Amino acid sequence: MDKDRIAGAANQAKGAIKQAAGKVTGDAKLQAEGAADKAAGKVQNAIGGAKDAVRDALKH
Repeated sequence: MDKDRIAGAANQAKGAIKQAAGKVTGDAKLQAEGAADKAAGKVQNAIGGAKDAVRDALKH
């Protein structure tokens, strides 16, 4: 598993926590930061997946 996939999943989790905390506290800025972190995590996870796919294709 590529390190980008791991970091991406961590960013998604961090973003979800921030977003939930923002909703609970009524902090729109924190909620927006959480959504941005989640989106960045999804992109990073996808990049890691692509790297894994290339690595697997080169092995065969």
